[in-house]
Amino acid sequence: MLLKIKILDKRLIDWGLPQYHSAEAAGIDLRACLDASLVLEPQDRAVLIRSGIAVAMPQPDMAAILASRSGLGHRGLSVSQGIGTIDADYHEEILISAWNRNPEGTLRIEPGDRIAQLVFVPIFRPSLQIVDIFDRETGRGGFGSTGV
Repeated sequence: MLLKIKILDKRLIDWGLPQYHSAEAAGIDLRACLDASLVLEPQDRAVLIRSGIAVAMPQPDMAAILASRSGLGHRGLSVSQGIGTIDADYHEEILISAWNRNPEGTLRIEPGDRIAQLVFVPIFRPSLQIVDIFDRETGRGGFGSTGV
C-alpha cells in the first residue's frame, strides 16, 4: 500500500522525513515543527504542535491514530487526549496536541524532536440497529469482574 504525504515544512528534509525506525515498527515518528524550544510545564494546558506533514490515505476504510512515543510518554509527554484520530478524509496538516502529564518536572521540546507517532489502522463502520435484547448476552460485570 502506498501512502502519499505532503511535506509542509521543508526543515523535515534536514531533520528526517517521517519513517518507520525499525523493520517491525507500528508507527511513523512525527517531529515537532517548532521555531524555538518549547517548555511544557507540569499539568499545564495542552499545546498544538505542527507536524509539518499532511497525508492522503488511499482507502476510505482506514484511519491514522496519533499516539505518544512510549519513551517520551513514560517521562510525561503525552498526546493530550490519549490518542488522536485522523480520518481518511482529513488532508490538512496533522497537529499534535501535546501535554505534560508529569506532575513534577518540566519537559523541553526542541525543533525537530520526534514527539509522537502515527499508526495506520483499518476501520469498520457497521450500521446501527436498535434492539431491546441482544441475541447473546455474556460478559456481564466489567471493571475487574473477572478478577485481577
